[in-house]
Amino acid sequence: MRRVWLPFADLAEAERRLGGIPDGIEVDCFPGDGEWPDSIGEVEFYVLSKPPKVAFSRAAEMPKLKVAQILYAGYEGVLPHVPDGVTLCNGGGIHDTATSELAIALALASGRRLDEFARNQPDGVWQPRGGVGLADQRVLIIGYGRIGAAIERRLAGFEVASVTRVARRARTEPEVHPVDRLPELLPEADVVFVIAPLTPQTEGLIDATALKLLPDDALVVNVARGKIIDTDALVAETSTGRIRAALDVTDPEPLPADHPLWRSPGVFIVPHVGGASTAYQPRADRFLAEQLRRFAAGEELENVIDVLP
Repeated sequence: MRRVWLPFADLAEAERRLGGIPDGIEVDCFPGDGEWPDSIGEVEFYVLSKPPKVAFSRAAEMPKLKVAQILYAGYEGVLPHVPDGVTLCNGGGIHDTATSELAIALALASGRRLDEFARNQPDGVWQPRGGVGLADQRVLIIGYGRIGAAIERRLAGFEVASVTRVARRARTEPEVHPVDRLPELLPEADVVFVIAPLTPQTEGLIDATALKLLPDDALVVNVARGKIIDTDALVAETSTGRIRAALDVTDPEPLPADHPLWRSPGVFIVPHVGGASTAYQPRADRFLAEQLRRFAAGEELENVIDVLP
């Protein structure tokens, strides 16, 4: 029997949510707020339920550990803590629906001034103002992976003028431009969706130079990681009202209450809730059930991260 740690309250919940446990798998439940299971020396497959530093604080006691599974897409904060010889898998695909929905919602809320109208509501202020829709806008998606593709699918009904895709490497069908073409693509973008992974290459990718290339009244929507955008440069550009931003993520995060980004005109901020919707649990459960089936059968796992230190 192969020992697996799952982030559920008990075995009954695990069986209900996963549709049963594959043969050959022995489960201990470790939701993260209880005692460490006694099987620490036997666990082979560990679904993290604590922050990475804590989750691996007893890694020396896990000689049989083969797989560490996270249920979110970003893995940059996990990599430094993964023990040598352990395969890390992320939750790519789980958050496509929720995050792409929020990206579209942020673009619409910012453009149609929904945040402004919401602030007016408690005082009963009736102040109609026109806004910017998605129709006829030139869209640029920076980081065309699963979530980028999900954003594009959701744009299909909004009659945008065009969609331009950017990723680390050029691809075809659909056409995806390499990231080094950003300087020529940014001036032609009305709405920029940032959904690239945070890597040494993408940290600070959207800097002062990049932001200055955007046309007046362009909107930057960041649902990736805050460090991809230079915060000081973003404050400088938005404080004049030249461009707008709708942000699910910031740098630093949480954003201090006295940070000027909160009060920069045309900036709409939500507190990193891209994956926090009712879409998360059923997709996470389906993914984990399939991953456990593969593990039990000795098949190749999904979402293996091959950039380990």
